Amino acid sequence: QVQLVESGGGLVQPGGSLRLSCASSVDIKSIYQLGWYRQGPGNVRRPVATIRNTVGTDYAKSAEGRFTITRDNAKNTVNLQMNSLKPEDTDDYYCNAEEHYTSGSKNYWGQGNQVTVSS
Repeated sequence: QVQLVESGGGLVQPGGSLRLSCASSVDIKSIYQLGWYRQGPGNVRRPVATIRNTVGTDYAKSAEGRFTITRDNAKNTVNLQMNSLKPEDTDDYYCNAEEHYTSGSKNYWGQGNQVTVSS
């Protein structure tokens, strides 16, 4: 079981920055993939950025060039630095951990937090 605790959301003006953090209860080196997803009124969680131990990072097109996902294996955290924020970035953001087992895979989620970009 993986428990994920998020922090760092809030209200920011357009052009500003936020840093989301997610702390894992287990060694993140044992987790196949970590990431940040966004969810809007449609109740669909879409990946914003993901990171693995060896493959590297992937970003949603809307996040490229503005967001950076990083991991700190010593602290068991994954972070999302969000720069040059736009109103369309407003959403609920969820930390994700995807674990792979011999029997299959399983996704774990943080509690979610609101990111609001507004003047």
